Amino acid sequence: MMEKKIVFSGVQPSGNLTIGNYLGAIKNFSKLQEEYNAIYSIVDMHSITVPQIPKDLRQRTYQVLALYLATGLDPEKTTIFVQSHVSAHAELCWVLNSISYMGQLSRMTQFKDKSSKSEENLNSALFTYPVLMAADILLYQTDFVPVGEDQRQHMELARDLAIRFNNKYSDTFKVPENLIQKEIGKIYSLKNPEFKMSKSDSDINSYISMLDDRDTIIRKIKRAVTDSLGEFNYSDEQKGLKNLINIYSAFSEESIEIILNRYKNENYSKFKADLGELIADKMEPIHNEYYKLIKDKAYLEDVMRNGAEKARRLASKTLRKVYRKVGFVQI
Repeated sequence: MMEKKIVFSGVQPSGNLTIGNYLGAIKNFSKLQEEYNAIYSIVDMHSITVPQIPKDLRQRTYQVLALYLATGLDPEKTTIFVQSHVSAHAELCWVLNSISYMGQLSRMTQFKDKSSKSEENLNSALFTYPVLMAADILLYQTDFVPVGEDQRQHMELARDLAIRFNNKYSDTFKVPENLIQKEIGKIYSLKNPEFKMSKSDSDINSYISMLDDRDTIIRKIKRAVTDSLGEFNYSDEQKGLKNLINIYSAFSEESIEIILNRYKNENYSKFKADLGELIADKMEPIHNEYYKLIKDKAYLEDVMRNGAEKARRLASKTLRKVYRKVGFVQI
């Protein structure tokens, strides 16, 4: 029997996870666990590249784990762990820093974007966190990483570092591949569809949180920007409406064409009302399961502990090999 390929992904516990996070990544995690040897991390070490309130970060770590489980992840089938519980991530990051070039890191678009927004917090972790992301992936001899467009640059860095290390020290890492999944339209802000929906947006009406209740979801969709044209089209001239159609398509799993035909003679308010109900209906079973799980802290910590043990066993094999290759004495 062929051994399953390894897939790795992680989600930061910074801010409230949005339906953009759900549709773009988390929704597919439970499907991937059936086909692959799936490893999913809550990447809390990445979160502290920007200021965090410690007690909130701890609480959101529990929340993300509960959401992982509520959306169908099975800790018996997959490895689910908190990044900071596996010290090998930081240790491999340090080794990979030694073969990472300043010029390449300075060209990372996310670094340029984040540094322009918070010059007072221009810390070195913000600069090198793509190297930590590479360590996350390479530690587990990952075959595939499901990445969105905004992470492709970081994925290329992980591949570059794997190849660079292998060339310098002999074959050590698998060179990971992007996992191409069914394409969904990028989910943009409900208030400004020029920008991606973001959990860190200061305007809570610009995103729908995975934990928003039914009334909040319906209200936010009702207030989402469209345009004054009044025509039900899917075009870049009507970015607000296009964004809502993409959200409808992703939740309903219907084609854009079917949705356009259904609403071509309807006004925007009818479409928005239906969309709000659709999202609320799809999120309701996740909410119900989440609120049961989040009350059971002992169970969540048990999942964390077991996941960390599994992840440590896997990571230590790679790290021992890396340390030997670079010349560290091991006792």
